Amino acid sequence: MKIDHLTLSFRNKIILEDIDIEIKPGEFVFFIWYSWSGKTSLIRAIIWDFKPERWDVILDNNVALYKLFREDMLLNYRRSIWVIFQDYKLLESKKVYENVAFAMEVCGYKDDIIRKKVPEALEKVWLLIKKDKFVYELSGWEKQRVAIARALVNDPDIIIWDEPTGNLDPDTSKEIMDIFLDLNSEWKTIIMATHDANIVNKLKKRVVTFNDRKVMSDEKIWKYNLKQ
Repeated sequence: MKIDHLTLSFRNKIILEDIDIEIKPGEFVFFIWYSWSGKTSLIRAIIWDFKPERWDVILDNNVALYKLFREDMLLNYRRSIWVIFQDYKLLESKKVYENVAFAMEVCGYKDDIIRKKVPEALEKVWLLIKKDKFVYELSGWEKQRVAIARALVNDPDIIIWDEPTGNLDPDTSKEIMDIFLDLNSEWKTIIMATHDANIVNKLKKRVVTFNDRKVMSDEKIWKYNLKQ
């Protein structure tokens, strides 16, 4: 994926300007931000939800996401990329199994495949035993694992996570990161937008820093470089 000199604006106000980042298949990249640096807008642009004012997101097959992408290609694209948002966007009144199944339903999977893959995803995040619980009955960290299972179940090539370790204790954060390191070892591209300096410095992955609507730095050598 190449974010090709992307400029995003809203109501005539520039949010991000001339953002140029190439992320290769199988990379693990941290995005870190100063306040109001356009994090959510960039994530939305990557998932075909926020049309850029200028230039484009170029996919690994050299298709321009906005200039050349057709709606009949959307289903496959939605299967190839998944975002875990800060609020998880779970359906509180539905059960754990139903929440994960819903992620496959919107991508057009048949029922027999859903019945096979949902338990597999829940087992990977140690929540199969909770499959019949309603989401509102879960703890915060259990809800987070449901959100991860929703990401895993479609077997996407790219997983984007917005603030992955907020309000988690160190042990739980490590367990969550171990899941994503395993996924990365399977050649999944991982993008994490975070303010968690401990995680960034411990994992020693690529760090892209945003400030004042632009990329401030792009470091192959790990470093959390925002002032605290």
